[in-house]
Amino acid sequence: MKHKITLIPGDGIGPEVTIAAKKCIEATGVEIEWEEALAGSDAMEKFGELLPKETLESVKKNGVALKGPIVTPIGEGFRSVNVAIRQALDLYACVRPAKSYAGVKSFYKDIDLIIVRENTEDLYAGIEFQAGLPATKKIIAEIEEETKKKIRPDSGISIKPISEYATKRIVKFAFEYALKLKRKKITVVTKANIMKFTDGLFLKAAREVAKEYEGKINFEEALVDNMAMQLVQKPHNFDLLVLPNLYGDILSDLCAGLVGGLGVAPGANIGEKTAVFEAVHGSAPKYKGMDKVNPTAMILSGVLMLRYIKEDDAAQRLENAVKKVIADGKFVTYDLRPSPGDPGAVGTQEMADAIIEVIRKQ
Repeated sequence: MKHKITLIPGDGIGPEVTIAAKKCIEATGVEIEWEEALAGSDAMEKFGELLPKETLESVKKNGVALKGPIVTPIGEGFRSVNVAIRQALDLYACVRPAKSYAGVKSFYKDIDLIIVRENTEDLYAGIEFQAGLPATKKIIAEIEEETKKKIRPDSGISIKPISEYATKRIVKFAFEYALKLKRKKITVVTKANIMKFTDGLFLKAAREVAKEYEGKINFEEALVDNMAMQLVQKPHNFDLLVLPNLYGDILSDLCAGLVGGLGVAPGANIGEKTAVFEAVHGSAPKYKGMDKVNPTAMILSGVLMLRYIKEDDAAQRLENAVKKVIADGKFVTYDLRPSPGDPGAVGTQEMADAIIEVIRKQ
């Protein structure tokens, strides 16, 4: 069966790691017709907008996309294109595995965690009011009137929406995903002891969904600050975490740190009919065109994509090839060598070629 998939190269190092992943996916023998679409700086140059409607229409039509990293300015400029894609396509579930691979430098071994993050609400909904503007002053005045609490007049305001609908949807997704992968426990993570009407609602809705799965999978609750500590102290006690948007983003990076960093951290954003697969790391523009960066995260995102389109055998063969190349340690990028300046390090494409060679020999 031939699959039609949208390919979004991205910015900075995005095109390099995307090409590497594409080659490795094709080496498995799965038939794919790629439809290339633009987002980010290249899209701005060609279409005058960061996220053209043509790109969104391509993903909607094909139902699946593999996307390279796209730059997001910090503290100013445009909002995240990544967030815009998730919201426009209602990709409500962000899935980020954190898995140990022999040969990757880490303080831990045998980590196998999955973070499931609600992707559409919370502080990432993008409802913000800039300090000093008339609308912001009006919002501040209304909040002060309703709550009788004082807000400094030079404040910026962010709104944190959490709905029962979106919460039940993501928690149900987490349970179904856990059952599919034969996971044993789900931990819901909030700060419900302080934010009783947002995180409290998330926890209440999660408990209601959990009742439907009693006897099928274990369920527990944790506070986000305590969970951060426990993940560092005893990560093997956890299996699958389900969290609101902001906490999920932060703790998924923490979990990536447990297994060696964002260079080996794949990601999936999944909706009812559409899914976009992308590496968790950024676009690293200073390394653009240097053929230097580790393609593993992007290739492992391809593994998630292959599983999503039900090409499980190809997915397993690709993951096994990645494991072998990293464990052998010969044809790997600088960050996977004993020291960053190791002269034995290879480039992005050479590491991908080594993975392809392993696939061909399987």
